[in-house]
Amino acid sequence: MMTAESSVLMRALVVLEAFDSSHMVLKLSDLMVRTGLPQTTLYRYVVDLVAWGALDRVPGGGGYQIGLRMIEIASYCPRSRLLRDVALPFIEDLYEVTHQNVQLAVRDGTDVVYVELRAGRGAVVVHTRVGARWPMQTTGVGLAILAHSPSDLVEKITARPMVAFTPKTIATPERLRYAIAEVRRTGVAVSDGQITLDGYSVAAPIFGSGGDVVAALSVVVPAGDTRRALWAPAVRTAANGITRGLGGR
Repeated sequence: MMTAESSVLMRALVVLEAFDSSHMVLKLSDLMVRTGLPQTTLYRYVVDLVAWGALDRVPGGGGYQIGLRMIEIASYCPRSRLLRDVALPFIEDLYEVTHQNVQLAVRDGTDVVYVELRAGRGAVVVHTRVGARWPMQTTGVGLAILAHSPSDLVEKITARPMVAFTPKTIATPERLRYAIAEVRRTGVAVSDGQITLDGYSVAAPIFGSGGDVVAALSVVVPAGDTRRALWAPAVRTAANGITRGLGGR
C-alpha cells in the first residue's frame, strides 16, 4: 500500500506491480484495492501508463493489462541478455536430447526469476514462464544457485516462514540444509514435486567469469518418468557449456 510520502514514480511502479500471474487483467476497481491509491490519482497514473505503452486497454472495457512496451524495455536488461545469448544454443541442444521442458533462471533476492523457457510438446505442464518468480528453495534452479551462494542467503530464507505448495515442498531449515548438501555432493539439484506433485526438476548451476554462481539450468520431466536419472549428466554438461561461454570455470 502507498503512503502520502510515496513518490510519484513509486506510485506508478506500484500500479505495474499489481499485476501478476494470477492477475493478468485488472479493472480500475481492482487496481484501487491492490494499490491502495484513490480513484482519481490512480486513473491519472493509468492514463499516463497507457499513453507510454506500459499498460494496454483490454478490448471491450475489460480492464488493463501489461503493455508490449514493457517487454521491449525488459529485453535491454544486460544481466539476462548476455546470459540468454550464450545459453540459447545449449538450451536448444538440451531440448533436442530430452524433448522436455528446459528452463533458465537467475536469482533476485530470495527468489528465482525465469529468463528463458523451452517448453516441450507433450511434456509435463509447468507453472513457469519468462519473468515468473518462485521462492528459491522450491525449485531445482533455486537450489542449484543456493548451494553455491553465501551462507547468509540461506539464513535469510530460513529466518522466516517458508511457503509450502505441496506436501513435498521444502519448508523447514533442516530439509533445506540437507538439500543444499546434496547439491554440493552430486553437482545437481533435484526438486521432486515441490511446485506440483507431477513435476520433477533436475538443475545445475552456471558460473560467471568471476567464479560466482550467476544462474541455473534445469529440465522438468513428469514425476513418473523412468528415464529421469539420465537427465542429470545432460543438464550438467549444458550448464558447464554455458559457464565456459561466460568465461567461467
